[in-house]
Amino acid sequence: MKLLTVNVGRPTAVEYTDAPGGVTGIDKRPADGPVRVAAPGPKGEGASGVAGDTVCDLRHHGGTDQAVYAFAREDLDFWERELGRPLANGAFGENLTTSGLDITGARIGERWRIGPDVVLETTSGRIPCRTFQGWLGEKGWVRRFTGQAVTGAYLRVVTPGEIRAGDPIEIVHRPEHDVTVALAFRAVTTERELLPRILAAGDALHAEKLRAAREYVERITTENAAK
Repeated sequence: MKLLTVNVGRPTAVEYTDAPGGVTGIDKRPADGPVRVAAPGPKGEGASGVAGDTVCDLRHHGGTDQAVYAFAREDLDFWERELGRPLANGAFGENLTTSGLDITGARIGERWRIGPDVVLETTSGRIPCRTFQGWLGEKGWVRRFTGQAVTGAYLRVVTPGEIRAGDPIEIVHRPEHDVTVALAFRAVTTERELLPRILAAGDALHAEKLRAAREYVERITTENAAK
């Protein structure tokens, strides 16, 4: 397992985003040399955890639980076949393009060491948005991407440091629960009846998703008690 590229984006004005100022950093390109990775701070205040990368809409992107976004080259290859067009590393707005790592099947709270120092922890899958659809120019993309549930993973930074293209990736911790990135994504999008199951991931889960699962269970419990 290895890191193919570290990708960073610069702010670009576009017509298809509702981000403040009408700019987006989704167009990410491979960086040359080492790149610093560190926790950016809470959502709404902190942006990207990857130095040189731009997050333009702090309402929905960036912050501790979405510090880094990873997507597998194998999954990009799948979408290349589905869309009938080439997809370069970084094409989905991912910071890390990986090889040999099962991101869709990774468990929430799974930890990866990249290079000698950096440790990242999976928190959730990526929810597709209007900007993503506009960037790719694919009609119905949000629905299509959601239906496949091959989403890549958001990560928090456990141990900061520098990473670069070619660094090895090692899974250094895999939780005992069965809550995968794909399962958690389906629970918060198309199969909300799965929300109670993702509570097994505990505080490793993205804080917003954890709150949604707890609220769902509380509501169902209250409704059942009232019957």
